[in-house]
This record gives sequence, C-alpha cells and structure tokens, in this order.
Amino acid sequence: MIAAPVPENEVERLAALRRLLLLDTPPEERFDRIVGFAAGEFDVPIALISLVDSDRLWLKARIGLDVCEAPRSTSFCAHAIRSHETMIVPDATLDPRFRDNPLVTGEPGIRFYAGAPLALEDGHRLGTLCLLDIRPRTLDALDLAILGTLRDLAVGELKTT
Repeated sequence: MIAAPVPENEVERLAALRRLLLLDTPPEERFDRIVGFAAGEFDVPIALISLVDSDRLWLKARIGLDVCEAPRSTSFCAHAIRSHETMIVPDATLDPRFRDNPLVTGEPGIRFYAGAPLALEDGHRLGTLCLLDIRPRTLDALDLAILGTLRDLAVGELKTT
C-alpha cells in the first residue's frame, strides 16, 4: 500500500475545509440525495461524499458503508484530491497504490474506485464524490460527465453551508 503524498497546500486546504463547518455534523438530506442518486445511476454498492481531514477521511454522506470515518492513510480519496481530474482505479488489486490496502484485501473488498475531487473556487480540493464497487469496472465518457455533474452539485451544496 502506498499512502498518498500530502498536498503542497495542505495547511491552506485544511483551513478551507474547517471554514465550511461540516466535519462531524449530522447527515443532511441535500448530500444524502446526491450519493443515493449516484449509487443508483452507476449501480454501485458504495457511494460517498468524503472530506479529507488531516488524519482521517470523514464521510459527510454515504450509501453502503456503516462507518463515518476511516484513516487517511488507507484512503483512496487522499490520492484523488491530488488531481483536478476524476481518479479512476479499474481494479484495485492490480494497482500498486492499493493492492495491499486493507479495504481491498479485507472488507468491503474494494476493486473499483472513481473519485471526483470536490474543489472550491479557490482551487482547494477538500474531498471527493466517489463510487466504489466490489468488482472491477470502468467508466465511459458519458459516465464521467454524469459523475462530474453530480460532483458539481455536491460542491454547490458545500458552498451553501
């Protein structure tokens, strides 16, 4: 397993995340609807709106997982926020960053990951809207466009807090 390098702007990114006042807040229908739609649209067992904190991944909305946070060190999303583009992992068992990850080798047995970074207007990427599956798969151009639109909806909701 390869932990994600910390972004160069980590101090500023974390400050932007904290200004939202979303960490450790109760579930909200406006975010839950987005992940619910994403899970159904893409036929995946897990869909999340994640926020990458200093040492943990905190889940603002989730379908298919009972936990509300996980260590940042095992997080796919910590890798995804390092790019402006959606990160696709077609088969995590074949990816050196993730093949030894306990989320891949154990429960829930992640094979596929697609994470669209949630970026504010200032460019800080705070988390992801992500899709996870227990089987390998890919996304085509239309899928990426739909995921991008859902990501934009999630970012819009982040900005209304």
